[in-house]
Formats: sequence, structure tokens, C-alpha cells
Amino acid sequence: MTTVATVTGVGALLRDWRERRRLSQLELALRADSSARHISFIETGRSRPSEEMLLRLAEHLDVPVRERNALLLAAGYAPRYSESALDGPELGPLREGIDRLLSGYDPYPAIVVDGSYAVLAANRGAGLLLRGLPEHLLQAPNAMRITLHPEGLAPRIRNLPEWRGHLLAQMERQIALDRSERLRSLYEEVAAYPVTGGGPDGGEASEPYPYFALPLRIEVDGRVLAFVSSISTFNTPMDVTVAELAIETFLPADAATAAYLRSVPLPG
Repeated sequence: MTTVATVTGVGALLRDWRERRRLSQLELALRADSSARHISFIETGRSRPSEEMLLRLAEHLDVPVRERNALLLAAGYAPRYSESALDGPELGPLREGIDRLLSGYDPYPAIVVDGSYAVLAANRGAGLLLRGLPEHLLQAPNAMRITLHPEGLAPRIRNLPEWRGHLLAQMERQIALDRSERLRSLYEEVAAYPVTGGGPDGGEASEPYPYFALPLRIEVDGRVLAFVSSISTFNTPMDVTVAELAIETFLPADAATAAYLRSVPLPG
């Protein structure tokens, strides 16, 4: 443990993450095989944590990979995690695997988004849902904007209040875990959209859902399809870009939806 004369800034960052996770110094120390006194010294700037200790604390505080780099820089260390371009050669095998997954999931919809819900890739099944949307929503597409914007999918979603509540709660949980101002700005934008459409009775569900999870009930070509969604991320990522990728797949929630998707021609 190296004593330093000035506060490096990393202590304040660590304290902020610890308070976000609602842990005491003692609880964090026990998890990280340290002492409350050591944690206190780090947070007040009396001690500079080693790189190993800093990464261990970040792991137990579930600090996102991007923010772990910020912690390392604040403590005077080089960033540990690269941030590769998704279209760069180093992520070529990953990109190929994602493309195979998306095409293999057709005709069911699937998309890839980053940490701010920008759509990075989509399969033809997803294109079926997006058909007819205005061009301004499809340029630099964002999944939350496309879904909740009054000119997007929102008027077609038959259970809009429930699905909107689910999406906003998902974003709130992510904001609580991350420090992303871009995500917070997106949340404030989409939460302010007016709630329009959402079913023949003005937005409330007309009947209980006989499904095993809250479905997305959306009108496509004059019929209502039902999906349940699943989100997949990568285990123990060592790259910022990979850490922020998520693959969302939409599974038919009933036999009629599955049959329709298998029968309809998909967009090219």
C-alpha cells in the first residue's frame, strides 16, 4: 500500500460506486478480502490502491468495463480494456458469429444494440416489424426511439402502457448501474413521448395475458402478433465495445404468431 500526499480522484469515484451499490466500507472490504480501514484510506485519498486492488474492488462493485478504465486512469494507471471498432478486424470473428446468430434466428426478429440502444444489426424478421416506419427513425436507428416514438411502433403496440413501462423500468435499472449521461438523456427523451394508440380501448389491455411472460403485442399487416423478448450479453468481456453489446431476440408467444412468421415473405 503506497501512501500519497494528494487525492488522486479515484477515491471519490470508488466511494460513489460503493454508495450506488449500497455497501458499507466493511461490506466491500469483506468481499474484496481487504479491511474497512484500507477502503477508508483509499476513498479519502490517503492511500493509492494497487492496480490489482482497484480491479478487485471494481469487480465486487460491478463497475462497467468502460468505467473501470476511468478508475484506472484516475489512479494513474493505464487503461486495461480496449475499445475496438465493431467493424474492425480484431472483432471479425465476433461479428461473423453475431451475423450467423441473427440469420439463424429468422424468421423470428432479433437485433443487436449497444449500451445506448443504438441498433447495430438486425435480421430480416426484425425488418418485418420495422416496415413502413418513417425514414428519420431508421437513420441511425435507436431501439427505444423506434419503439416508443409516436411515429414509430408505439401506435401499433396493443399493450403500449405495459410494454412502455417495462422498457422504461429496464432503462432505469441500467442508469442505476451505469454513469452514462447519454443513456440518461435518451431516457428523458423517450419518457416524455406522448402515449398514443396502444389498442382499441385507448391503451388498456382488454383481456388478461395467457402468456408465461409479459408479451409485446403488436399489429403487423392487420393482425396482432405476440412476442416475448430475451436479452443476451457476453460473459467476462475484456473489450469496452463487446461489454456494451446486447442481442435481443423475440420469441413467438403463441402458435399463431409462429405460424404467421413462417408463412410470410421476409424483407430482403
